[in-house]
Amino acid sequence: MFYRGKFGDGGDGRDMGAKRQRLGDQGSSFYGTSPGSSYMYNPTPYAYAGQPPPFPVVKLRGLPFDCTEADVAEFLHGLDIVDVLFVHKNGKFTGEAFCVLGYPLQVDFALSRNRQNMGRRYVEVFRSKRQEYYKAIANEVSDARGGSPRRNVPRAKSYDEGKDSAEHTGVLRLRGLPFSAGKDDIMDFFKDFVLSESSIHFTMNSEGRPTGEGFVEFASAEDSKAAMAKDRMTLGSRYIELFPSSHEELDEAVSRGR
Repeated sequence: MFYRGKFGDGGDGRDMGAKRQRLGDQGSSFYGTSPGSSYMYNPTPYAYAGQPPPFPVVKLRGLPFDCTEADVAEFLHGLDIVDVLFVHKNGKFTGEAFCVLGYPLQVDFALSRNRQNMGRRYVEVFRSKRQEYYKAIANEVSDARGGSPRRNVPRAKSYDEGKDSAEHTGVLRLRGLPFSAGKDDIMDFFKDFVLSESSIHFTMNSEGRPTGEGFVEFASAEDSKAAMAKDRMTLGSRYIELFPSSHEELDEAVSRGR
């Protein structure tokens, strides 16, 4: 369910629609009780009486170049993460990201993390706006579809060779999934292959929240190899990276989430 029209700039953190596929189908509502979050982050509907609440998004700068959505979620530990959008330029990660939060009040708590460390690097946190976030989404979608120099920049040779030479066991690891992605989204992404819900697995962190990674078991090693043609294709506005994996890696990742 989307809470439309509560935000003065034309939308709320859940009202992404086509901009971020299925965003808001799971997780806490903006003004309801959020499991696992402190009550201090969750304002009542009356907290903004007389004025519309702002769109709850912040911009992060100075992120490590191997940063993942799980790292951002850990950096903003205790806050409700609705979406993380990494910013690229010419096919390379810029070290910046937008993070949409579950509640407007959480923006202030996110800002309190400004200049705190992620690994060995300190990360800057800034207020942002809905328009800036949507513009970044449009740029990423254009980039992934070949509307920017990304497609003209060859990937590192070792990167492609590593994937091409990897042995296939019928299992692929997926990275870059929207936190709101469901099994039906994955089945649609691999619609040329026969999959069941039981063959799709999402990895969770210690709090039981999605990490942005998942695994898919195909009917055969030949199918998983053919499915690699979908590497870096988009799911919603996100491009998904695929890696040959194994049942052992799948079982280990799933057990860690438990």
